[in-house]
Amino acid sequence: MKARVQVMLKTGVLDPQGEAVRHALGSLGFDGVEGVRQGKVIEIDLAETDKAKAEEAVKQMCEKLLANTVIESYTVEIA
Repeated sequence: MKARVQVMLKTGVLDPQGEAVRHALGSLGFDGVEGVRQGKVIEIDLAETDKAKAEEAVKQMCEKLLANTVIESYTVEIA
C-alpha cells in the first residue's frame, strides 16, 4: 500500500521559501504571481493491507515526525 503525505505551513505562518520563489518568478517575467506557499510531499510504501490501519499509522507518523503540527498541517492519501 502507498501513502502520500502533503505537508504545508498553516495559514498565517510566514513562508520565506515561498516568498523567495514568488520573487524569483517575478524576476523571470512571470507577472501576476501574488503568493506562493511551499510545502513537501512524502511518499511511503507500507506493508499494511488494511486501508484504515494504514491511514492511522501514517497519521501517527505525521504527528510524531513528519510534520511540525505547531506550524504545519498535513493531509494523508492512501492508495
